[in-house]
Amino acid sequence: MVKSSSTISNTEYLRDQILILAKKNGFVEPHYKTILDYTINNLQSNGLGEEYYGYHNIDHLLEVPFCTLLVGGSNKIPNLSQDDLKHLFVSAIFHDFEPDKSTDKPNEENVLRNLQIDTILKELILDAGVDFEIIKALIHRTTYPWTGQLKHNAENAIQKCFDSSEITRGKPEKQEHYMWLGWILSIIDRTSSYVTGDFSKAMHVAKMNSHALAWHPNVLIQRSVTYFEEMVKNESEIHGMVLNCLPNKMQKNFKTTVQKFTELRNKEIQIKNNFENKNLKFTVKMESSKTKKNHEFMNTLHDIYLELPRPLRFNEKNFIDSLSDPKTILTILRLNDKNGTIIGFAKGGPLENYILRSEINDENFGKRNTVFLEPIALKMGYWGLGAGRQLRQSFLMQSHTMNFSFLTSFAFRDVIEKRTESMEKAEFVFKFDPERWDYYRIEL
Repeated sequence: MVKSSSTISNTEYLRDQILILAKKNGFVEPHYKTILDYTINNLQSNGLGEEYYGYHNIDHLLEVPFCTLLVGGSNKIPNLSQDDLKHLFVSAIFHDFEPDKSTDKPNEENVLRNLQIDTILKELILDAGVDFEIIKALIHRTTYPWTGQLKHNAENAIQKCFDSSEITRGKPEKQEHYMWLGWILSIIDRTSSYVTGDFSKAMHVAKMNSHALAWHPNVLIQRSVTYFEEMVKNESEIHGMVLNCLPNKMQKNFKTTVQKFTELRNKEIQIKNNFENKNLKFTVKMESSKTKKNHEFMNTLHDIYLELPRPLRFNEKNFIDSLSDPKTILTILRLNDKNGTIIGFAKGGPLENYILRSEINDENFGKRNTVFLEPIALKMGYWGLGAGRQLRQSFLMQSHTMNFSFLTSFAFRDVIEKRTESMEKAEFVFKFDPERWDYYRIEL
């Protein structure tokens, strides 16, 4: 993460760095600070501050103008005027301004609608001396993926902006120039979160993106590799130019991230081949009380637990202690035999042992008839081979033998919908937006 001090939040740090860079680039007027603070306060008051777990969170929103000023201030981009950078900077601040978001993936039309109906913001944008239609065009160009119907719709919207702006109306060369600027902003948008930290931060960002888009964990690495390959290969000229404008450490961060994701993908393929060729198998095991208290055992499970995205880690402070709790149900997955390497686990216990989100009002809480299943934890590389299903089924069997009547847990909305139609007859207890990571119940 770009933050260098633990005494301030990352949002505060990014805000301060943006203002320092803005001043360095000649943007000293007070309305830039006002625009930035207004945007931050608006998102925070709508629950989209640092507590929001999604790729398009407040940190990402601030990382984009931060990197935009670094790129623009490098003096390495030809034909980039001070006026161009001003338009890029303001567009970067607002590119994901969506306090009323219903899904994590930004909707550019909704972003621009929010800007248009917010009279305070509109006035601030005019005070900054930028053309609102150009700002709209640049934001439309951040549409991703830039293919098919999405691209077609965005191009039509951009052309309307160009036709409405005195700067670009009837001026093809000007229109081409601002499309080029929008492309630069799009690359910054897609790389900023991966250059502002090391690989652990990049993996955290990828997990946020995967969780927000409801991807199954087995596609996280594959789709991340594809994401980087498409940008590096298909947009090599613009991507290379943008990357070259950033400090050496940031360039190294990005290149290391791409390399490590590729290595993880190769490892995934090797594991899958070994599994299909029956060179490895999974063994489910219920461990003894003595094993549960073994420090090496507990640390191994804790390391796997920490691979889960942050919202999926329940009772994080008490994780180690909960392993030896007699009320905890724990199923372990090992490679090949009962003494093999631990690669995952399913864990849970009485519903009353958990503090869930305040919005949930489970009618069974306090009745001692419901077991809560925490999200399945697996080492990276073993998703998609049936390991999670084996752990879940074993956990269900143990819960049944312990005379629980119901099981509750969290899962993606489409997964729960499929289970409502299966033999499990799952039912929604509470739905959460924009996460779509919902709380459900099944009868055992």
